[in-house]
Amino acid sequence: MKYLLILLAVVLLFGSKKLPELGRSLGQSLREFKDATKGLADEEDDANKKDSK
Repeated sequence: MKYLLILLAVVLLFGSKKLPELGRSLGQSLREFKDATKGLADEEDDANKKDSK
């Protein structure tokens, strides 16, 4: 029930035409964040491998 109210509030605030655009930009932002954190983890692994040699 509460999810339905949240969805209704979002539709009223942004309009139904803007929702796909908002979802697309949110997905793209999450993908970029995931790639950046993966890149940092890879750099840390590389640094640890160099230190252990």
